[in-house]
Amino acid sequence: MPLQNRVLPTGEIVADPARGMFTGNRGCLHDDQRQLGRARWKGRAWIICALDYKGWRRVVMTPRTWTELFFLDEAVALAAGHRPCALCRRAAFLAFQAGFGGLKAPQMDAVLHGARLEGRGQRRHQAPLEGLPDGVFVDHGGPHLVRGAGLWPYAPAGYGTPVARFEGEVTVLTPAPTVAVLRAGYRPVMA
Repeated sequence: MPLQNRVLPTGEIVADPARGMFTGNRGCLHDDQRQLGRARWKGRAWIICALDYKGWRRVVMTPRTWTELFFLDEAVALAAGHRPCALCRRAAFLAFQAGFGGLKAPQMDAVLHGARLEGRGQRRHQAPLEGLPDGVFVDHGGPHLVRGAGLWPYAPAGYGTPVARFEGEVTVLTPAPTVAVLRAGYRPVMA
């Protein structure tokens, strides 16, 4: 049975066998039986990590350590409110930081924390679809990735057949500060 450690663009953490291109964390969210508790974050540093770094290996959800979360791709992780890790994804972190106006990691984390949550759920905002950059997620009867001329429906194992972009307001899942970083030229890794 898969562990509950797959993150959706909505920020929810579900059990799904698909693993994805990236891992990351929000602190220690699991118990000694590798089950999530009620908390969905511990701290403000929600990061996106490489699956492989310097050959480091560990058992997923080792008791009393950080909880490994998995994302289909970087666009999903960004929509869920994460940012690139400064250690294992240094180049991506520096590019993201530049798009964030050069803020240091704790400052970015504080801004992102305020923009990604509303109560215990994901904070969303409205924006014209035609102005959104590639890599943003919107709600169009479910999470859809904005990419090229289409909106790509999300599933944990990959994207479905795109529908054409249209004019009008949409509900944006990706936090507003991250949308600004994408507009500034940051290019997330997408499946």
